[in-house]
Amino acid sequence: MTAHGGASPPPLSFSTRRGYLDWLRGLGVLVMIEAHILDSWTRLDQRGSVVFGWSIIFGGYGAPLFLFLAGIAVSLSAGSKARRSGDARAASRVVTRRGLQIFVLAFVFRLQAMVVSWGSWQSLLKVDILNIMGPAIMAAAWLWGAARTNRGRIAAFLTLTLAMALLTPPIRSNGLLGVLPDPLQGYLRPRPGYTNFTLFPWAGFVFAGALIGVLVDQTRTRDSERRLNVRLALGGLGLALGAYAASFLPSPYERSDFWTSSPAFFLLRTGVLITAVAAAYLWHQRPGAEPTFSPLQQMGRTSLFIYWIHIELIYGLMVRPLHKSLTLAEAWFGVLIFALVMLLLSLLKDLAVRRLSAAGFRLRPVSSGLSAAGQTSRSRMPKP
Repeated sequence: MTAHGGASPPPLSFSTRRGYLDWLRGLGVLVMIEAHILDSWTRLDQRGSVVFGWSIIFGGYGAPLFLFLAGIAVSLSAGSKARRSGDARAASRVVTRRGLQIFVLAFVFRLQAMVVSWGSWQSLLKVDILNIMGPAIMAAAWLWGAARTNRGRIAAFLTLTLAMALLTPPIRSNGLLGVLPDPLQGYLRPRPGYTNFTLFPWAGFVFAGALIGVLVDQTRTRDSERRLNVRLALGGLGLALGAYAASFLPSPYERSDFWTSSPAFFLLRTGVLITAVAAAYLWHQRPGAEPTFSPLQQMGRTSLFIYWIHIELIYGLMVRPLHKSLTLAEAWFGVLIFALVMLLLSLLKDLAVRRLSAAGFRLRPVSSGLSAAGQTSRSRMPKP
């Protein structure tokens, strides 16, 4: 009871994951599928419509969302492990190793794509989202351990987030970087044939997520988590609107493009992502929420698996007849069917894992921001 005679706010249930983060990551899976199918299967003469243009803009939020949730996962996982062991540095090292695993998996993924689709050796060096996510997770985890207080972590992540955004235009126009080989330049700025993503500014979404993860990790009651998400909704919306307004001001950079390198666009998307976290939380607080089965949570928990298999099923040789051959309506119908197939494969994958575990096989999945951002933060954990 409180001093005023009312009931104390109920504590968070720390035996379960934060389902709204799984749900949000599942939404990111759908956005990813939508973006890739429309890009790969839509006919060229169908791409000039307003609907296609807005569909691509919406689809562009899939990758930032995955990176942002990966950052949240860093802080939640490190915080949980630190409370379990009492050693923040050790917790940081564990999460850092996971980032290294993701970086290694990036090259395994490219090798698979090269073999299955008969790609060139150069495709092994292409910088994709896992190539960015892995090092960014490693850096965020190290920084989490190096800062001794949550205030220090928040300040460090905020500084690094802004640095990644503000340094993107000058790095992309810096002639001194031209001495680097293209495969290395591709990690810093776009290079033809080598780059899908770059550290600047994409890694900034991981650091922004890590900042939000520190805030979420500090909540110890349902009431405190509710208050935090209300503040996130207001702050995220304010950031998005402020960045949008700033985009109309004269740029301080000699060369900057709004859709690729502008800090304003980066901050606008960050604001949208912060608001999305709050919206997902509020959606899960509605009456009748917490169903026994949620397709989006299922896809969110297995998002790394879905990411791994979906690329070849959309862009690979096995579906070559579909490439650039469908109307926009047909491509959207393909998004629906493909999402249902991925959900089914996700369920079958979990069933296979459970049966193998029951048969005595010890399986240790790799956790990443694509599959573990919903890990629960625990207020008290017994030491092993």
